[in-house]
Amino acid sequence: MAKTSSVEKNKRREKLSAQYAAKRAKLKAAIKNKDASPEERFEAVLKLAELPRNSAKIRVRNRCEITGRPRAVYRKLKLSRNMLRELASMGQIPGMVKSSW
Repeated sequence: MAKTSSVEKNKRREKLSAQYAAKRAKLKAAIKNKDASPEERFEAVLKLAELPRNSAKIRVRNRCEITGRPRAVYRKLKLSRNMLRELASMGQIPGMVKSSW
């Protein structure tokens, strides 16, 4: 199990990233707009820099839903490799069967 504080910190980051997603997208579009004046673009850069760092989507870490493990996490299932294997062995994951050849 991962430290509870790490899992909670990641949850806060997810909330912040969802909260500021529209604002960040709007500012990034203003920055990339080549038709805007350099002053307007620079203002957008400054406003983007004022936003909380943890509101960036890149700061969110993929973690296992069960254990909180940060590495070897399957995005589609949101499970780490260890839990995936354990749940598959118990038959808890629909359509997943043990391979044999």
